[in-house]
Amino acid sequence: MTYASDRTYYDADSHIMELPDHLRRCAEPAERDDVPEISFGAAGVLDEAVAKLAESGGHSEAYLAELIAQGDDLLRGPKMYEALGAFDPQERSTALDLLGFERQLVFASLSTQPVFDRHLDLDTRYRNATLHNRAMHAFTGADERLMGVGAVDLDDPERAVQELDRLLALGLQAVWIPHRDCGGRSPGHNDLDPFWARLQEAGVPFVLHVGGDPLQIDPVWTNNGRPAPTDWLGGGENVRGKDMTALHHAPERFVSILLLDGVFERFRGLTGAAVELGAGYVPAMLQRLDWVQQIWQRTEPELAAFTRKPSEQLTDQFAFTPFVYEDVGALIRQSNPDLYLFSSDYPHVEGGRDPIGRFEGTLEGVDPAVRDRFYSENFARVFDVS
Repeated sequence: MTYASDRTYYDADSHIMELPDHLRRCAEPAERDDVPEISFGAAGVLDEAVAKLAESGGHSEAYLAELIAQGDDLLRGPKMYEALGAFDPQERSTALDLLGFERQLVFASLSTQPVFDRHLDLDTRYRNATLHNRAMHAFTGADERLMGVGAVDLDDPERAVQELDRLLALGLQAVWIPHRDCGGRSPGHNDLDPFWARLQEAGVPFVLHVGGDPLQIDPVWTNNGRPAPTDWLGGGENVRGKDMTALHHAPERFVSILLLDGVFERFRGLTGAAVELGAGYVPAMLQRLDWVQQIWQRTEPELAAFTRKPSEQLTDQFAFTPFVYEDVGALIRQSNPDLYLFSSDYPHVEGGRDPIGRFEGTLEGVDPAVRDRFYSENFARVFDVS
C-alpha cells in the first residue's frame, strides 16, 4: 500500500535539500574555484544536520532502513535533510515508490539564491544558472516520475533564451522564473517575447515559486518597538507571521501584469503555475482582472483586443497550488475547478504530514470528477503529461 493509492496523484511541489557542494559537483574542473557553495544562512536549526551530512556524505544504511520501514506512513516521519530522498536521487525514487505520486515536480530549496541574487553581476548569475540546471538534471534525469525544474532569470532577455535552450536540451520539464520586474522591464515587454515563444514552442511551462522574490516584508512593518520574533527555523530569514500577509502580493502582481500585457493572448500554447505561494487570493484576483479589462478597454486598445476574459485566459493556461491549510473546496466554489493543483512540498515541513487528508477535509461533497482535476488532471494539462 502506498500513501496515495485511490486515484492518480501528480505532485506539483517537492524539493531537493542541497548539500554544500551541490553546484560545485556539476562544474567543469576548471570552473570549480569560482563556484559558490550553497549558503545556509537561512537554515537556522538545520545547520547541524547539514554539517553532519556534508561530512558523512549521506544517511547510514541503518537509518535508511528505518525510513523505508515507515512505508505508506513516510510523510509522518522525518522531514528536511533527514527525510528519505532529501538529496539522493536513488533514495527519492524509493520515496516515490512509498508515496505513490505518479509525477512529482522537483524544485531547488537553496541553490536558486546565486541565480536570482541581484547583488551578483549578470555573468555570475547566468553561469550559476547553468550549474543549477545541470544539478537539477543530475537529480531527476534517471526517473521519469521526477520532473526537474530549471531556473532562469529574465533580467537579460538574450541570455535568458540562451540558458532556456540549455536547460531544455537537458530535458528539464519546467522553468522557474523570479516573480519580479525583469531588469527594469515588465514581463510582458516586447524584448521577452522570444523567451515566451521558445517556451510555447517547447511545450514547457514556466513556474513561479516562493523564494523567487524576497520572502520578507519591508522591515518598517515589523518595527513595533518590541523584539522581532524568530522564524520557524530559529533565525529571521524565513517566513514569519507578518510576511505571510503579503506573500501573495508579488506573484499576483506578476501574473496580472503578464496577462494585461497580452502574453497569454499572444502565446496561447504557453502554460504556467504559481507554486507554494498559496491560492486564497485567486478568486478575487480573477474578478479584479475581469473588471480591469472591462472598464479600461475603453482607453487601452490592447485590452480591447482581448478575445477572452482574463479569468478565461488564466483558467485555460495557468494554475495555483493552495497551501495545505487553505480551503480548496471554497476556492473552487468561488472560481472554478480548473485552477488548482495538489502538492505535498516533500520533504519540507510546510507540506504537513498528511496533505491529502488535509485537502480532503475541505472537499467533502465535491464531485469525484472535480477531485480528479485537483489531484491530477489540471497538472496534466499545465505540464503536458500524457
